[in-house]
Amino acid sequence: MLSTNYILFFLAIFLTHIMHGVTGFAGTVLAMPFGLMLVGYAVAKPILNVLGIASGIYVFLGNRKHVVWKELWKIVVIMGCGILIGILIKDQLFGREKMLYLALGIFVICVSVHGLYKELMHSGAGKKEGDKKAVAFTGDVKAGEETSGDPEKGNLRDRLLYLLLPVAGIVHGIFVSGGPLLISYLTKKLPDKNQFRTTISTVWIFLNGMVLVDDIRSGYWNLALVFSALVAAPFLFSGLKIGSMLYKRMSQRTFMIMSYVLLFVMGLKLLL
Repeated sequence: MLSTNYILFFLAIFLTHIMHGVTGFAGTVLAMPFGLMLVGYAVAKPILNVLGIASGIYVFLGNRKHVVWKELWKIVVIMGCGILIGILIKDQLFGREKMLYLALGIFVICVSVHGLYKELMHSGAGKKEGDKKAVAFTGDVKAGEETSGDPEKGNLRDRLLYLLLPVAGIVHGIFVSGGPLLISYLTKKLPDKNQFRTTISTVWIFLNGMVLVDDIRSGYWNLALVFSALVAAPFLFSGLKIGSMLYKRMSQRTFMIMSYVLLFVMGLKLLL
């Protein structure tokens, strides 16, 4: 019989993947702090990783024509190298999970503060300008947002963006939560909402596959974990289904503000 902590963990998967169904990301990074506190790293990380593969396949199958393969392969190669580094770091910290919790707490607090700042600042600027175009919030900029300014500065910014990818890979190799950093890169590269959502979802199929191989190597998977993952699957797909229905009907901005606030609270709880 499942314990209360496991039931709460599955409920967290359901709720956070409603958000994932809307945006194509955020499910794992929202669910991971809950999982660490409720069932521990050795359970939460491998289950959320394999569910990330399942959610990526779910979005890809219905929207594969929107995948931008050139960007996808670039991300997979660069982040894949970062994942290998993250796996090495994780192995060095084996048995010292509290250090991992502390690192993740700091990381999610930074992500939440940065995301809220960007969203609120952009919202204020948009109101002053009277911009009423329908755009999709992606966590860093609005999809479809026009850029201006010095072309040389733009090129430098593009080069600096590539530095986000190996760092995102390292974070993903440890926590399966490299999405926020990847979002900061991909929002600049794919302004189209459908391309963004489908491409980032497809990325997780490949990158989480790498992490799955390492999880098997590390001995996380056993019959009990397989059973827990199978029980979690209906919660995942129910959340994704509801999120997909809300995708075209509700403001992503509202969901993102709520998720960033929740991330901030979870980051504080991990630190404490």
